[in-house]
Amino acid sequence: MPWFPVKKIRKQIKLLLLLLLLTCAAWLTYVHLSLVRQGRALRQRLGYGRDGEKLSGVTDGRGIRAALSTQRAEDSSESREEERVPEGRDPDALFPWGAGRPLSLNLTRQAPSWREEYQGQVNLHVFEDWCGGAVGHLRRNLHFPLFPHTRTTVKKLAVSPKWKNYGLRIFGFIHPARDGDVQFSVASDDNSEFWLSPTESPAGAQLVAFVGKTGSEWTAPGEFTKFSSQVSKPRRLMASRRYYFELLHKQDDRGSDHVEVGWRAFLPGLKFEVIGSAHISLYTDESALKMDHVAHVPQSPASHVGGRLLQEEPRADMLRPDPAAPRVEPWSLENVLEPCTYAPTYVVKDFPIARYQGLQFVYLSFVYPNDHTRLTHMETDNKCFYRESPLYLERFGFYKYMKMDREEGEEDEEEEVQRRAFLFLSHRTGGPQAAKLRPPAPAPTTQGSREGQAREPELTAPTTDSNYSSEAQPVTSFLSLSQVSRPQLPGENEEEEEGDDEEGAQGEEAALEDSEEKAGPVRGRWREDAINWQRTFSVGSVDFEMLRSDWNDLRCNVSGNLQLQEAEAVDVVAQYMERLNARHGGRYALLRIVNVEKRRDSARGSRFLLELELQERGGRRLRLSEYVFLRLPRAHAGDTDGDGERPEPAPAVSPAASAHPDGRPELCRPLRLAWRQDVMVHFIVPVKNQARWVVQFLADMAALHVRTGDSRFSVILVDFESEDMDVERALRAAPLPRYQYLRRTGNFERSAGLQAGVAAVEDASSIVFLCDLHIHFPPSILDGIRKHCVEGKLAFAPVVMRLGCGSSPGDPHGYWEVNGFGLFGIYKSDFDRIGGMNTEEFRDQWGGEDWELLDRVLQAGLEVERLRVRNFYHHFHSKRGMWGVRSRKAARKEAP
Repeated sequence: MPWFPVKKIRKQIKLLLLLLLLTCAAWLTYVHLSLVRQGRALRQRLGYGRDGEKLSGVTDGRGIRAALSTQRAEDSSESREEERVPEGRDPDALFPWGAGRPLSLNLTRQAPSWREEYQGQVNLHVFEDWCGGAVGHLRRNLHFPLFPHTRTTVKKLAVSPKWKNYGLRIFGFIHPARDGDVQFSVASDDNSEFWLSPTESPAGAQLVAFVGKTGSEWTAPGEFTKFSSQVSKPRRLMASRRYYFELLHKQDDRGSDHVEVGWRAFLPGLKFEVIGSAHISLYTDESALKMDHVAHVPQSPASHVGGRLLQEEPRADMLRPDPAAPRVEPWSLENVLEPCTYAPTYVVKDFPIARYQGLQFVYLSFVYPNDHTRLTHMETDNKCFYRESPLYLERFGFYKYMKMDREEGEEDEEEEVQRRAFLFLSHRTGGPQAAKLRPPAPAPTTQGSREGQAREPELTAPTTDSNYSSEAQPVTSFLSLSQVSRPQLPGENEEEEEGDDEEGAQGEEAALEDSEEKAGPVRGRWREDAINWQRTFSVGSVDFEMLRSDWNDLRCNVSGNLQLQEAEAVDVVAQYMERLNARHGGRYALLRIVNVEKRRDSARGSRFLLELELQERGGRRLRLSEYVFLRLPRAHAGDTDGDGERPEPAPAVSPAASAHPDGRPELCRPLRLAWRQDVMVHFIVPVKNQARWVVQFLADMAALHVRTGDSRFSVILVDFESEDMDVERALRAAPLPRYQYLRRTGNFERSAGLQAGVAAVEDASSIVFLCDLHIHFPPSILDGIRKHCVEGKLAFAPVVMRLGCGSSPGDPHGYWEVNGFGLFGIYKSDFDRIGGMNTEEFRDQWGGEDWELLDRVLQAGLEVERLRVRNFYHHFHSKRGMWGVRSRKAARKEAP
């Protein structure tokens, strides 16, 4: 039987247990270090990172927590209680067919083939001159994500261009150095988002870390743990694979711009390190591609999250849809009204007009019903519509329109407001009235008491007595708190007041400057302003539209079209319907007044454009649109049209069409003022190196064709040797009814380009619309151009809304371009008759060519119709790189 030292073991049992514990600890340490070398760390049951902060739960693009298939089931079940949609987002907004159903997006599921030379850099897309600090503002950009302003590469995930108002989209692949769990963190000024796919497919990208959602959040460079959302959950990565990532960053016009992504192994105490060139690679090589080639650009949940939201209530009244219906056939309108000459007195044919003064002879039309072109959502910052001084409105508001109801024993509110306004202006100007309105000097006292009062001003309640005049009441300044004293008795201290006027003024000024330094302990209590919650007031109906005239107002760029009085519009429509039914035997019934436009001529009458929705006796709904003239009785004799010809003999009309026997204005049909419904409209646009805008313009025109079904228009692009895309190929590929491509050499010349486009139009009886590239057209633009262009009579210069930085057609913030006449519709025959564009004076510079053209249009005897058009926008765009202008950096590179 072998000998076993049982007694010794019992005596040394504690030492043996300690040795066993140390051995186990050493073995566990060895195993852990071995796993770390292999890139596989032991999992911690609690998700705590550096400095004891709990790691945040982040969501993927669908608002659901991303759980890698390699994670264990118990780990994912622990975090399921923390599931949330992204900050500030409604699940129904992300899932318009109900929460839980994913969006139908055009995502890129197959990554392109990868090459070894892609290693060491990633793709960078820049969207310049776009305001806002949130990534959501970047997604609102019209060209995001396919058409950036610049395509380039970077060699590490830390970028700081030292610029403002831009957005970045950085994408490519991450190559881990070893297998294991990795944490990511993003830091930026302003907001940013870091998306990572569990594979190389962009379609699987999930939001793992972000800095803010509202645009007000930011971090310092390298500050990776300021927000809990910055740090991701641990992600199991393998060194043998590559993982698609996407980094979105939005920078506003403040702060030190930067964005960087750090990573670390999931171990306590380790710090984040910026991901360098050794672990990144390109998604694809874009160096040889033109800007209109976008098939290679990845589309992931990062660039489409929230892209298809629920239909929201329009934020501005002008976004509400316009009604539309088919028109009445032209033959049914013949002989409804008696023909008459149309020669308005405001036409300045052959009248000498000074250079650039033609816009002073442009008059505005009145519109009914309200077309909501007034930019009411912009009047918080611009109240020019109310014709009040901004300083006055800031100080006193609109209280002058309110008559406060007087209560028993209360001072008249209107007199009080006027008195305070007078005191405020007198104090600001420092005029002679200021000395007379100063508070009266206190009653004479002993010298000791006077000195004590000067050292320690005592605050006492003001005394009120009806026997004293209002001038003796204590006055409190708006800018400083004056000493409150008792009222002055009649005749008291008059001589002393006269002697102390000058000295008192100087002393008061010095006291105001040194009041903070020399103020001692104040006795008494401050009196709080009493609030009368029961105060009521009386107010009448105020119509500020009545204060406007038909002069072309160049000062206020938020006011809409002039509003026509309802009674006048209804009266004209009633007269026309009476004549129409007298001619056609009551065949039509009026359903709705769609639009009435009035151009006033106080000497001869007013021209009206009537657009009515009618119900035909057979049940068909029709649309009528015709010009009529409300002729004044004194304008009958001696009138000729613009060519000096008498009106043609009037055909036989019904008795209802005769003039009013009581001398009232009568309706008639103005000769040669009928617009053509089927006339061809040619959009002429000169371009150069604007690939993303050319693609957008062609897409908008194709959508206009599909939406309206109107094929009577053509697009003419005049290309000045664009290098960033093949304009002709893009034009051929666009689904347009008609198009024409013209190529010119040399620098960009807007006047020459427009003239070349008009010269390419063969039909002189068609309309040419001189256009810009960065325009968003409403569906009504074609009919709007046709209705307001009449050969030999009318030209059309619609007012476009110029969108501000960061604004889009869905959320329009901007102003009406009341000074610009660059968007101009006119018949080609009239354009040729006035001499066309001034190509000699305006060559490679522009600005003023539209006013010069306007001068000659008016001198030729044409009227220029000027209306604000709903949903007609000029996109905000960057001017960097336009028209072939080189940057200073590029110029230095080309210098020998």
